[in-house]
Amino acid sequence: MKKIFIYVLVFFSIIQSGFADINKEKAVLMIENLTKEGIEDIINSNVSVEDKNKVFRKLFTENLDLDFIGKYVLGRYWRQANLSQQKEFIALYKEFNVKTWSKRFDEFKGKEFVFKGTTPSSNPNQVFVNTEVPVGDGKPASVKWRVSDKGGKLKVIDIIIENVSLAQTARNEYTAFISKSPKGIEGLLENLRQKVE
Repeated sequence: MKKIFIYVLVFFSIIQSGFADINKEKAVLMIENLTKEGIEDIINSNVSVEDKNKVFRKLFTENLDLDFIGKYVLGRYWRQANLSQQKEFIALYKEFNVKTWSKRFDEFKGKEFVFKGTTPSSNPNQVFVNTEVPVGDGKPASVKWRVSDKGGKLKVIDIIIENVSLAQTARNEYTAFISKSPKGIEGLLENLRQKVE
């Protein structure tokens, strides 16, 4: 009986160690570096669109878990896609996001992110890093970064601007497109190819 009790304690200690709380300080530091290098330094410099995209591609690859986000935004259609379609979608999704965010972050030109601490997530391996960006004379725009600990490596898995989740928005858009397209998933791939080109 005593041995069984010890085994149970060991079992639960292993489980808990696998779900250790994310390091909030490191998460904040990661977002500070990302916003400084990728937005404040690049957006505010006079570099070409091509050079800007190169920097964003590097930063997005290093800091965002686009594989995870890509699977999420396809929803139930991810399992319906064949291996070739899955690989192409992830590649197109990455490239599309690099170009989209490179343009979108132009809105923050001349601005600096103000950090407002963190908010816990229901998942102990995740945390929200809260920031604000001054917008004209009005109320600052709220930008929350959902950071996840992927085996000791921190990755952004969602960005929430003014309480709108970009991952959820993309999921709603893509799944609706697939359901309405006569070509289904292939129709979405064709659409993304055109946008990337």
